[in-house]
Amino acid sequence: MRRTLSFTLNHTRRQLEVDDDRRLLWVLRGDLGLTGTKFGCGQAQCGACTVLVDGRAVRSCQTPVRTIQDRDVMTIEALGNGGLHPLQRAFVEHQAFQCGFCTSGMLMTAYALLAANRTPDRKQIVDRLERNLCRCGAHTRIVAAIESLRGSDGGQP
Repeated sequence: MRRTLSFTLNHTRRQLEVDDDRRLLWVLRGDLGLTGTKFGCGQAQCGACTVLVDGRAVRSCQTPVRTIQDRDVMTIEALGNGGLHPLQRAFVEHQAFQCGFCTSGMLMTAYALLAANRTPDRKQIVDRLERNLCRCGAHTRIVAAIESLRGSDGGQP
């Protein structure tokens, strides 16, 4: 069934005509041209498609678009709007990526973690990132990048 969907995307109110069962990932990438969110496994297992919905990290590849009615969606494109976000800067400084495919999902997951807990310990960081896969093996550097922001505002709004 097609419907008019209203939601906030990256701090801007949006309205679209979409099929109820379409996945959020494909609306973001195909309809809205926001290609920073990646398609990885399509099974909500790898984390490449992670976005925030009302501040919570969700897997957009398995999120029916109807579930975001009147909600707030944030993608990687909003994170560094106007320059590198402190979290992105930390990833660069710690060489926390190689191919970069997982990076947007890692960043969005880390952003949600730091928004909820500005001083996560190493175990909390590792636990939160457990289901975000990096095939290049940069997990140690990713954790170090997030640890470097502990106690700071991490660029949170």
